[in-house]
Amino acid sequence: MEGTGLNDFGAEDHGVGCMADRRQLEFFLLRYVPDAVKDEFVNIGVVMVEGGATGSGFADVRFTRDWRRVRCLDPQADVEMLTALEREIRGQLATTHDRDVLLRRLEDSFSNVIQLSPAKGCLAEDPVREIEAMASMYLEAAKVGGKREASGRQRILGKMRDAFEQAGIAKFVLPVPVAPYTKPGDPFQFDFGYRVAGEIKLFQAVSLKAGVDAAVLLAARYPRIVPVMSKVAEAAPMLTAVIDDDFDRGQDSVQFALSMMEDEKIRIAVAAEMPMIAEVARRELRA
Repeated sequence: MEGTGLNDFGAEDHGVGCMADRRQLEFFLLRYVPDAVKDEFVNIGVVMVEGGATGSGFADVRFTRDWRRVRCLDPQADVEMLTALEREIRGQLATTHDRDVLLRRLEDSFSNVIQLSPAKGCLAEDPVREIEAMASMYLEAAKVGGKREASGRQRILGKMRDAFEQAGIAKFVLPVPVAPYTKPGDPFQFDFGYRVAGEIKLFQAVSLKAGVDAAVLLAARYPRIVPVMSKVAEAAPMLTAVIDDDFDRGQDSVQFALSMMEDEKIRIAVAAEMPMIAEVARRELRA
């Protein structure tokens, strides 16, 4: 299982640029952990900082560009959400050079879906080359073959598209990028949305069948987007998370994820309700 590489994580083992009289760096891995009980994870990012706890030197992050190992571990993983984290973390690195404060922020932000490995030190002449080497070493995916079955999220998305198409409003209900309300380059977008009567109705496919990470991350990001979207777009966002028709509601983790979304005023609907939701949208859009 992916994730075993941390046993030889120390600088003395990897041998990349760790030389005397070079710049002192610290680095740690970001690990995607869809099920904390199983304790299985995939390395998805490397963070590197310079200058100890309060330094103001080099600080940057690299994320994987190949998400196959993540999907192998968790077919329901919301890769778009995970990709957006790189931009968010880079922004925190730009404004927070106190490593201890940064670590606390990162550890508190993702409800254990993203975990941090212990920090390790090394010496390097060129921090940019060093972090690229670390990313290549720890994040590069192995080759995988075969055809993948559609994930739970993709199945939900298909039902959402079908419902909007059958209601004749697909051309009016479009993806809503969040970059205008977060930071330029943020790749995350809500799956569907439309504007009506001072509100922006948003819809996001969230599968809970294989894990709750997508729901937890959505609940963590959404409240940061709401006030900016409300101000910039001059309309109140109203988000509906469309979840699986069949999943185990008895799991504590599922109840936790549902309660997190509800606490952030995210409405919850099952995929079977999409025809009714699409009909409401059709009437509101008067299509």
